[in-house]
Amino acid sequence: MAQLSDDCFAFGGALMSVDEAVALIRARVTAVAGIEQLSLQEADGRVLADALHAPVPLPLFANSAVDGYALSSADLPKDAPRAFAVSQRIQAGARAAPIMPGTIARIFTGAPMPAGADTVFMQEDVEIQADGRVLLPKGLKPGANMRPAGEDVAKGALAIAAGTRLRPQHVALAAALGLTRLDVRRRIRVAVFSTGNEVVAPGAPRDDAQLFDSNRFMLAALLRRMGCEISDLGILRDDRAALSSALADAAQAHDLILTSGGVSTGEEDHMRAAVEQVGSLVLWRMAIKPGRPVAMGVVAGTPFIGLPGNPVASFVTFAYVVRPIVLALAGALPEPIVALPVRADFAYRKKKGRREYVRASLQKSSDGIPLAVKFPREGAGLLSSLAETDGLIELGEEIEKVSPGESVGFLPYASLI
Repeated sequence: MAQLSDDCFAFGGALMSVDEAVALIRARVTAVAGIEQLSLQEADGRVLADALHAPVPLPLFANSAVDGYALSSADLPKDAPRAFAVSQRIQAGARAAPIMPGTIARIFTGAPMPAGADTVFMQEDVEIQADGRVLLPKGLKPGANMRPAGEDVAKGALAIAAGTRLRPQHVALAAALGLTRLDVRRRIRVAVFSTGNEVVAPGAPRDDAQLFDSNRFMLAALLRRMGCEISDLGILRDDRAALSSALADAAQAHDLILTSGGVSTGEEDHMRAAVEQVGSLVLWRMAIKPGRPVAMGVVAGTPFIGLPGNPVASFVTFAYVVRPIVLALAGALPEPIVALPVRADFAYRKKKGRREYVRASLQKSSDGIPLAVKFPREGAGLLSSLAETDGLIELGEEIEKVSPGESVGFLPYASLI
């Protein structure tokens, strides 16, 4: 089971910056043990356990990059065009005989280069003469239009680094190297539940003062997209003993415990006391909006993260707290979130020293530069602001205001998972 040191953070004091928080997470979390071997068809989205070095070169052999005519660079026309006889025809997948000096070979894209040949003329650059010979122009550089063996990946070179979260292109690379199975880290197991007397499950009877629980479904969906195994533990009411018992039970069989709600400092926010009964908790107040109240602790060696109850705050803090800890637990390499430059179509003011995230949609401006249009309403409880926008505008700690036309950083929602 994954372990997290319980001396990570100090309670109270100044708000912690987002960068400080991420650095502490990566430094303190130990990856889960356990490796399994999967077929290529099953490997997408999983974390590669060991570095993959190429067992063969890629491409496997020198081949033509175009349809055309292959020859030795020693025979290249230098001062004037020159006509050549075609000594063989080489299709993709066919074997080639060595090139005869002073001749050329008709060759097709992907076909193996004949021994002795190292240059290919594109078929549209040559002239077929009446006697069947081919007139080649002067001026082509030696080695043109030929892919040497190992040009993409040399034999023995690092092809995929350990800790890579595999994507379709990585699977394709492994297949091109002739592999059929890969060693990957086991999926991390995450316990997810909501807290509070004010929420009920969708479809359940609801009092006038209660809301349908949405965070649990959002968080579970985000975790699944990161390749986690999810235990949905439902909703826990505002009872410290019940919360403590549920946390202790969840710690025995999971690598991470994730909750939403009950992590502020009000009298009815019971999570802090519940965690401290069965583990240790320091209230981690990040300098981030939305999402300042975030709790982090340890229960029987298992990391615990308590996110805010407001959906937008929960989504944002998932990206900047849960995402890096899930990657660390899974043994994955860091995946920095990089904002893309866009042009603001809005004015905005914020406090210095705090990082803020503004929900926005992208439009194409007259000059082609993407234009970020701010969602018209504020509020960390507006789920529609997530559903109806394309991503977040990231405003750093030093920024105090944004004016229309200024360049700002945009984070597509897909980059936050």
